[in-house]
Amino acid sequence: MDLVKHTGGCHCGAVRFEVWSSPDILVFDCSCSICTKKQNRHFIVPKSSLKILQGLSNLTTYTFNSHTAKHTFCKTCGVQSFYSPRSNPDGYGVAPHCLDPGTIRSVTVEKFDGEKWEETMQAKKHIKDLSKPVQTCPP
Repeated sequence: MDLVKHTGGCHCGAVRFEVWSSPDILVFDCSCSICTKKQNRHFIVPKSSLKILQGLSNLTTYTFNSHTAKHTFCKTCGVQSFYSPRSNPDGYGVAPHCLDPGTIRSVTVEKFDGEKWEETMQAKKHIKDLSKPVQTCPP
């Protein structure tokens, strides 16, 4: 799989990151309560694929219900550029709209019925694999 380095950040620029991923991204459009309120569309990568370049101390975290998902966001502007999803606590869900332009070749959107989370995860077993490293990311 081709990997490219995408860079991105929050609205105010306090948080910046890089993420190694395919230029063709699979974005999940989840209907759970928080994703609906935030319009959280994201693609999933292994934890080792994302590096915070600046602003770690400017991130804060919100959790609820099972407290498995870690919803991180910038303390200054409130934007969530990435988070640790419940489906893949060993990875990150990255907001494609927070990436700098120029490195995405295509986007495929897949609906995820977050109101029926357990049933949907059972039906979409491929999601768990998205946070598993397939190769070492470039330095």
